[in-house]
Amino acid sequence: MDLRLVNIGFGNMVQAGRVLAVINPKSSPMKKLKDEARQQHRLIDVTEGRRTRAIVVLDSNHVILSAVNPETLTQRFASLYEITDEIKK
Repeated sequence: MDLRLVNIGFGNMVQAGRVLAVINPKSSPMKKLKDEARQQHRLIDVTEGRRTRAIVVLDSNHVILSAVNPETLTQRFASLYEITDEIKK
């Protein structure tokens, strides 16, 4: 399992290998996903009171709300893997 950590906002980190998806929260299915996760106590809000800009879905079935744009989170994951690939060379 990938134990590297990625910052998802305000110093909150997740293991890169646990992330299944980073999603824009505006679509109807994502609103339903968020509501279901809240009801089942699987929702983690790390927005610090700011607007939710991304939803991070983990392999543990937890849903994380982040105030960081999905594109920014995706770049953080990509750069994490690029740095690791450079080290391996």
